[in-house]
Amino acid sequence: MSVNVDSGRQENVALPLSFGLMSIDDVNEVVEIENRAYTHPWTSGNFVDSIRHGYQCWTLRDASRRLAGYFFMMSVVDEAHLLNISVHTDLHGRGIGRQLLDQVAALAREQAMASVLLEVRPSNQRAILMYHRFGFVEIGRRPSYYPAADNTREDAIVMRLSL
Repeated sequence: MSVNVDSGRQENVALPLSFGLMSIDDVNEVVEIENRAYTHPWTSGNFVDSIRHGYQCWTLRDASRRLAGYFFMMSVVDEAHLLNISVHTDLHGRGIGRQLLDQVAALAREQAMASVLLEVRPSNQRAILMYHRFGFVEIGRRPSYYPAADNTREDAIVMRLSL
């Protein structure tokens, strides 16, 4: 499958896409995507610690093993907490985020979770729109939660998906 990317280039995605549990061997690729996607990215140490602590860490790869996206989730009592989710920037707008969220919700349902929670920056309007379309609703804010430019802070919007 060939998809157009924002730069006007063609980017090939080898179908089908498949999920796999993340391992330490995946971290370098994950960090590359993370660094392109976020102004204040997680470090490789954050990813390694999450894997070692037994969080649910998943990759989504195409048939040629190219990393399209990933997520990190932990379960607490009856709530799943989506800690990190990202799509390769060349593949934005191709439904990859939706596939990742489908997997998050499926895993949470398998574990009899009542809901999925996440935090998102108010400036990340693309993600907020996707979360709303998926069924997440805003339930609160965490003031000054995220580091931002020029030593400032940005709130976090807390969102919930009821399962």
